Amino acid sequence: MSASIYLVKGREKSLLRRHPWIFSKGIERVQGNPIDGDTVEIYANDGKWLARGAWSGSSQIRARVWTFDKEETIDLDFFIRRLKYAQESRDPLIKRQGLTGYRLCAAESDGLPGLTIDRYADFLVCQILSAGAEFQRELITQALRTLYPECSIYERSDVAVRKKEGLKERTGVIYGETPNEPVVIEENGGVKILVDIRNGHKTGFYLDQRDNRQAAAKYTEGKRVLNCFCYTGGFGVYALKGGAKEVVNVDLSQNALDIARQNAELNGLDTSNTQFVRHDVFKLLREYREKGEKFDVIVLDPPKFAESKAQLLGACRGYKDINMLAFQLLAPGGVLLTYSCSGLMEQSLFQKIVADAALDAGRDAQILELLSQASDHPIGTAYPEGFYLKGLVVRAR
Repeated sequence: MSASIYLVKGREKSLLRRHPWIFSKGIERVQGNPIDGDTVEIYANDGKWLARGAWSGSSQIRARVWTFDKEETIDLDFFIRRLKYAQESRDPLIKRQGLTGYRLCAAESDGLPGLTIDRYADFLVCQILSAGAEFQRELITQALRTLYPECSIYERSDVAVRKKEGLKERTGVIYGETPNEPVVIEENGGVKILVDIRNGHKTGFYLDQRDNRQAAAKYTEGKRVLNCFCYTGGFGVYALKGGAKEVVNVDLSQNALDIARQNAELNGLDTSNTQFVRHDVFKLLREYREKGEKFDVIVLDPPKFAESKAQLLGACRGYKDINMLAFQLLAPGGVLLTYSCSGLMEQSLFQKIVADAALDAGRDAQILELLSQASDHPIGTAYPEGFYLKGLVVRAR
């Protein structure tokens, strides 16, 4: 018999709106002795059945909902149905943009809390981030093998958030081949990208920036472009394809820069007007400012600055500092493409930070575009936390 949890009176409101999280303070009592990952029945204070979810005794998010349908059991067919629906929702995008790399499962936004799956050609790369997904790892693997018999499955659960769920970090082959060499994917009608599945950031690449990379190309014809935190040079490739006269790619990782050069060459682009600079971006921007360097287009795509609410104030300072430096380096009429992937950073707050940065840099500026994550990273209407990537295209007058 499944264990059950009963909510504090009034705490059922979020579940009635179909939000999938239940926090520890929202639970009045637990019946039974669930272990981490166990499926539990979730009831309102008055005994009304609300949902069926996964228990996590170590996390502040004490349960994550699998289903709001009382007739739906959490078995192999459940995971096959959810993954099949996720695939079908992405099929038009895949066909339209010629994708061989895309996000197959976006965790809570696809009804599978704590499970992220990216596909790179014939490799499925999984991040298992919750106790519930960990508990169901074998069923998830079976579902993937059923739906994608041609694919190898590799795990990249080397993410610190697993500690909050009482889990250790883990990587390695789940099924099939080991991705010993970078895998080539295609996006946006034939742009080729090398992905280092084993050692790259996240699951290997930032698929969420796909649309924004293409958007950047509109601003680069005949321009001098500075691509900060370039990783494997995605924005740089699109800048060159857009006709940039010069591209400076900057990152701290030499391995990432080496792949960035390969990505440019893989797409038949001339790299004679391209630099691959290994440097700390904050320090380099200050050095460029002292030298009086100017760029027509600057891309700022930094890593996440805020992992928790306690870090948000520091993140605000970091975003303001780096955007101010960018504004100071922009030539008259120059364009800044600036992003935040911190989920805790609200769109309005990020926009205010960028506006303040322009003011402190002594620049008048206009927002030309508001950008977000690609559509294979959907945002569940009941799960606003799924909206994390914010971008602005700003022209400095």
